[in-house]
Amino acid sequence: MRQFFLALMILASICLASGASGSDKEQIKERRIQFGLSAGDPAPLSVVVGFGYKSAIMRIQGMGWRNGENDYWCAIRGGLAWTLFKGLPFNIDLGIGSGYSFAEAPNGMHKALNDANEAMYALPYNYEETLDLSAEVWVHLYGIYTQISYPLYYFMDYTKPTLLWRAGYLFEI
Repeated sequence: MRQFFLALMILASICLASGASGSDKEQIKERRIQFGLSAGDPAPLSVVVGFGYKSAIMRIQGMGWRNGENDYWCAIRGGLAWTLFKGLPFNIDLGIGSGYSFAEAPNGMHKALNDANEAMYALPYNYEETLDLSAEVWVHLYGIYTQISYPLYYFMDYTKPTLLWRAGYLFEI
């Protein structure tokens, strides 16, 4: 994790310290790099990285966590969007995205059932997995954002959340 944040800091330093002049400065203003953190559903916490040119932006977000056997989660999501009201403190991104998430969590009730019967009648953990294609809306105000994703199609339909959401902060250079 340290290496990831170190790489982001180096990238930001290079972008800010570039000694461009004249028309090069105009091209740099057209390019956008975003990074930040978010919390929401289906992954409790995600790192977000975005690369854009003019009003188009591509974002990738994801993270994972492991506490032990049958107690972990991971998720990755990517999307392509078009920014409306670019250059203002308030803007909206409309686009399409896709994501995959997987989680397992201990289930004490199932474990107690198995222990009481001295046999395995139920898995001792809860399991959740999704892979979807979604319409996305991102609403930004001074770096703080909310993301709403409405799944249009499920490639895996083990669980079907009706609406995915995230909230976080994005820093843009």
